[in-house]
Amino acid sequence: MDWVYLSPILAAEQGSDHGYDVVDHSFIDASRGGAAGLEKLSAAAHSRGMGVLVDIVPNHVGVATPSANPWWWDLLLRGQDSRYAEAFDVDWDFGDSRIRIPVLGDEDIPQLSIVDGQLAYYDQRFPIAEGTADDGADALTVHDRQHYELVNWRRADAELNYRRFFAVNSLAGIRVEVPWVFDESHAEIVRWFDEKLVDGLRVDHPDGVLDPGTYLDDLARATGSAYVLVEKILEGSERMPPHWQAAGTTGYDALGDIDRVLVDPAGRHRLDRLDASIDDAPKQPWLDLIHDTKRAIADGILRSEILRIARMLADETGDLTTGQADDAIAEIAACFPVYRSYLPHGMEHFEEALEDARHRRPDLDEVFDVLVPLLSDPSNPAAQRLQQTTGMVMAKGVEDTAFYRYSRLASLTEVGGDPSEFSITLDEFHSRQEDRHAVFPASLTTLSTHDTKRGEDVRARIDVLSEIPGEWRSTLTSLRELAPLGDGPLENLLWESIVGTWPASRERLHAYAEKAAREAGNSTGWAAPDEDFELRMHALIDSAFDNPAAAEQLAAIVERVSQPGWSNSLAAKLIQLTAPGVPDVYQGSELWETSLVDPDNRRTVDFGLRRQLLASIDGGEHPHIDATGAAKLLVTTAALRLRRDRAELFTRYAPISAIGEAADHLIAFDRGGAVTLATRLPIGLDARGGWGSTTVLLAQRPIVDVITGAEYEGGELELSVLLSQYPVALLATREV
Repeated sequence: MDWVYLSPILAAEQGSDHGYDVVDHSFIDASRGGAAGLEKLSAAAHSRGMGVLVDIVPNHVGVATPSANPWWWDLLLRGQDSRYAEAFDVDWDFGDSRIRIPVLGDEDIPQLSIVDGQLAYYDQRFPIAEGTADDGADALTVHDRQHYELVNWRRADAELNYRRFFAVNSLAGIRVEVPWVFDESHAEIVRWFDEKLVDGLRVDHPDGVLDPGTYLDDLARATGSAYVLVEKILEGSERMPPHWQAAGTTGYDALGDIDRVLVDPAGRHRLDRLDASIDDAPKQPWLDLIHDTKRAIADGILRSEILRIARMLADETGDLTTGQADDAIAEIAACFPVYRSYLPHGMEHFEEALEDARHRRPDLDEVFDVLVPLLSDPSNPAAQRLQQTTGMVMAKGVEDTAFYRYSRLASLTEVGGDPSEFSITLDEFHSRQEDRHAVFPASLTTLSTHDTKRGEDVRARIDVLSEIPGEWRSTLTSLRELAPLGDGPLENLLWESIVGTWPASRERLHAYAEKAAREAGNSTGWAAPDEDFELRMHALIDSAFDNPAAAEQLAAIVERVSQPGWSNSLAAKLIQLTAPGVPDVYQGSELWETSLVDPDNRRTVDFGLRRQLLASIDGGEHPHIDATGAAKLLVTTAALRLRRDRAELFTRYAPISAIGEAADHLIAFDRGGAVTLATRLPIGLDARGGWGSTTVLLAQRPIVDVITGAEYEGGELELSVLLSQYPVALLATREV
């Protein structure tokens, strides 16, 4: 590895396990080591020839504890007179000159009091403006005199008047497009570059800021055009805007390509039929499903954002009746094919959304006629606001809803992915890698992050089900009879996830099931959980541990998919580490990464175990492919060291075709001297009796497999020999 990659390090909410809720931009969080910690880490990394990459959060700040955030506290204290009123995105007119804070419960009279000169609601504290409590008035009266209004949490969906990160009330958006806001929120970050402590940045959620391209220009000027990556989710054939000053994305696009080349296309139709048979409702096509889930988000938890856009247009759309504008705006947002456009760039995405919206809602044609000239005008504030909003609708409607309803093959419902694309051919995979090498060679490639729905090795094991759809149907049928839930798609999703991560603890699986069920929103939900349903859901999880018949079924399918799953895992890892792009190895994923959705994927990593296993590998051990994951550590170490030590071997991308009856089971490419060989569809390969006489033709020169140390003379080589110990090989020209 040649870079250390840090999650956000600026001061965050106390106890934050991720750092994306920054409360103060002026210093590094003491719990993360403070300034001295960064200096020490930077010195240690640089002394080893390593760079330091830090994640930054320009779009929003944490406001769960108002007193911890000096900007937010001052805003609440002084309202529109606060210097920081310009920093936050507040619609003061809509709140009658007060900012609405959705923290109150459902009690008839809020339990407010005055404690130590602050307004208290249970353990939460809020500032009291000067002179508003001097007359000894009661807490409710004092509250009514403040620049903020504490409101019931349920009112946030439609009545909030400040921009958030998605629908998270405790993360308030800031306006980095304002020069002084950028300067003050980035002063500490700029210091890191001035003092040569940090070498690159990962920008969280750039689609949330008003103009990502301009923001990246500002960032380049402030950091001397440092290496910058952006958490940009690309949809389908979408490309990152070429004018952005960024080296690439954080790699979800690469993740999707690698996953899909390991899925057996022959399993699609049988898994389609299984998926349809377990759902009482007619199966929707993917595009219709996500339209409906996005529309539900636009009409639900993000309605306040849609209504704000409508209010911004009110003076220009006076002829529209009440509800027409927001209905049409919500429909356009629900039809957007990508996270957002960047007008005037990306106009084709806006036009595609409009065409789909007109098709779905011909009754709104005249409303669209009025709105479109306004919403497609890059200078119109409402158009700018829509661009900031469509990404929220996409993320919440697709990643956090539809992905939990669409269970045909759970490994395909991953961030940035389109599960309607079941698999890709070898030719398509190679074409996408050639494009990556040509266009964004310094973009990240990843398999696991803090946001992935399932760790890379969970997905690799679930991929195996595409090779045995009949066996999975039989197993799932038995498990559903043993632990009935009454929600077929969720049952499939849960059992696939249990199989993929087994053996996981009971506690982890209960937590995952609750989140998955509530995110799906079909049978229960966050706002109004269905207790009876959730009792059955938890009973399903318990059956994996306590019901002998269910445990037997689970053990049998896990045994069936474990070895092929590990083969897929090693293939995916080697491809990711050697294909075009800059590989990102998420914490702990050098061994089997069997995490589920956050916070499960943020668990503590056992670095002591990794040091122990690495010492054995460096001592010459070639571990078996087993539950320890040491074989994956060997592959990871060998690949990363080769890229670091012999960069000249990674200068191009050339697909390699196998010759023989098992050719379709090999993914192979030459990076300019380093040749990757990886097995795909291992169950099918085993069923045909292995590699047989299948060969691969390489340059006639001495080579070594850096994973096993085996040496060859090049030329036409048998895959049964090259892949006799591991399902992968990394060949490099022998050094003289």
